Amino acid sequence: MSIAIDPTMMPNAFRHGDNENLPESAKHLIERRGELLAPAYRLFYKRPIEFVRGEGCWLYAVDGTCYLDAYNNVAGVGHANPVVVAAVANQLATLNTHTRYLDGIVLDYAERLLATFPPDLGRVMFTCTGSEANDLGLRVAQAHTGARGVIVTANAYHGVTEATAAASPALGPYRGACDHIRVVRPPLSSSDADGSARFVEEMRGAIASLQRDGHGVAAFLCDTIFSTDGVLPSLPGLTEAIDLVRAAGGLYFADEVQAGFGRVGSAFWGFARHQLVPDMVSMGKPMGNGYPVAALVARPSVLETFSRNNRYFNTFGGSSVAAAAAMATLGEIQSDGFLDRVDRTGAYLQEGLNGLRQHHRTIKDVRGTGLSVGVEIASGTSSASERAERIVNFLADHRVLISATGPQANVLKIRPPLVFGAEQVDLLISTLDQALKAIE
Repeated sequence: MSIAIDPTMMPNAFRHGDNENLPESAKHLIERRGELLAPAYRLFYKRPIEFVRGEGCWLYAVDGTCYLDAYNNVAGVGHANPVVVAAVANQLATLNTHTRYLDGIVLDYAERLLATFPPDLGRVMFTCTGSEANDLGLRVAQAHTGARGVIVTANAYHGVTEATAAASPALGPYRGACDHIRVVRPPLSSSDADGSARFVEEMRGAIASLQRDGHGVAAFLCDTIFSTDGVLPSLPGLTEAIDLVRAAGGLYFADEVQAGFGRVGSAFWGFARHQLVPDMVSMGKPMGNGYPVAALVARPSVLETFSRNNRYFNTFGGSSVAAAAAMATLGEIQSDGFLDRVDRTGAYLQEGLNGLRQHHRTIKDVRGTGLSVGVEIASGTSSASERAERIVNFLADHRVLISATGPQANVLKIRPPLVFGAEQVDLLISTLDQALKAIE
């Protein structure tokens, strides 16, 4: 039976007939999926849910039941945000072209986006998805360095193209040609001194291995909240590891698809929390609040070789409508008090979770920043991953949506729309309390 695992589902995904209590409409949709879609698709939760509408932090099922969404970071400024909806509709009704024509709205957005970055990061290339942005970034890194090797963390997820899937250990062992990929294990927490030292040593080993095998070092690609590695907001040894990569001729490539656009609170970008300036930054998911728009931002010097030898064009990346969606979304995030509220709500959420930890031995650790929070589940009479699965499905049955992540799928992953507030936190905490009592 399936649980919501990000980015993939557990192997024992939902099977027909697992639950006879499903509505007939749901059973019918599952049968149609089996007839029409490839079996690689997976469904969330033991009892899959058919949603027909979203608003703010809420999703509404076909029967009108209201669910608290504490998982979907794509709609960062809220499901069906009226400002974004109006911007998309108005632009779509006016003009939708691409970057081969002159278009002021694309440049206006590029200027506003780049203003959120350190001055050294002065150019942007638009794509449709984070996978595309990471794929493009790897091509740029390999062109700039003349090397091919890429280093990622041990349970990273960076996309679904051939190149990014190879760099995504979270997808499993069958992810294509990855002889030029090396993985390093991040420390488990800010107090994991042994893990920090191991992380740096494994980085040295990965660099030496790539050089020995003739690949060289093109880039260290990492998600700066390390979400699929178990949500690791503080990573000791990260600066030293990046210094090693740069000394070997490689680039620091920050994947901000999950950490960026205020997800981590007052630091607009995840890398800023670590006082780092990357060579390249990718972004996606919440950039257009659900409209498919993503980008790669880089140092101008890094883009020179690639741009000199390649033409780049993306039919929908950087279109007028994509720019309008992204501009409206950015405006919402940069509105007065928005990021302060993310910080306050995130702190209130962690306070509530740590309160539960005092009463439930099932919670081993609570870690996070802003509205990206992980709750590590301890093993008991069953494995930690099985307990996490039970908790996630209990919450879904009680109309609260979260996920699970980490190498053992035992870290509850909480990353709601950024418009989450104290009232939603209280509902999440009380329902999680019920779930913990149920499994204990």
